[in-house]
Amino acid sequence: MEHDFDLKGKIALVTGASKGIGYHLSLELAKRGAHVIAVARSVTGLEELDDAISTVAGSCTLVPLDLHDMAAIDRLGGEINERWGKLDILVANAGVLGVISPITHLEALTFDDVMTINVTSQWRVIRAVDPLLQKSSAGRAIVISSGVAHTARAFWGCYAASKAALEVLARCWAEETKQTPLRVNVVNPGATRTGMRSQAMPGEDPLTLPSAEDVARSIMHLTSDQLTETGQLYDVRKGRFVKINLPE
Repeated sequence: MEHDFDLKGKIALVTGASKGIGYHLSLELAKRGAHVIAVARSVTGLEELDDAISTVAGSCTLVPLDLHDMAAIDRLGGEINERWGKLDILVANAGVLGVISPITHLEALTFDDVMTINVTSQWRVIRAVDPLLQKSSAGRAIVISSGVAHTARAFWGCYAASKAALEVLARCWAEETKQTPLRVNVVNPGATRTGMRSQAMPGEDPLTLPSAEDVARSIMHLTSDQLTETGQLYDVRKGRFVKINLPE
């Protein structure tokens, strides 16, 4: 895949844009000329992103939005349509960890919150922007998942189940749109030096992990007009698309 390309004239929406992989993907998109619609709860984080994008002569629109607010997600789709009339790139990155716990010890509020943010709100975003991506000549959607979506790992049940559900939603969306120019792919970034990772693994040395900036750069080619794959899983650590194993 060609990595040397620009995104001038493109409109990109990134959820969870105030930190981690979402922050650095937003910055990389802006560096290549895309106008970034940055969505996150943290106003401070969004303002820091705005400053960083300004230093690379990029442009962005900040959208402080709590993804618990489903009606606000719907309105966002309408506002993008009114202002730009299309969307070229979606990065569905926002997510929460919940707690690492036996599934029988999970509180109902925690389980519901993880599913609301990691699954329901992402579906709502997809539903809101699909018509806008269809207006692009080369719509691209990147859905950020996790390696735990493919394993039944003890104590990770809530988060793993949410990411598994999100992956299937994304793959169904890809199948439904495969006859269009829209390309939808899922990304497993692997263990990355982020706040969520330190929350999950507090005893781990973060310097042993790739930075969010490096991971973001590894994902950028999935926004290229030359991309042909859709409904696939891209493994950042392996640097390639991998097979999604199904029961034999």
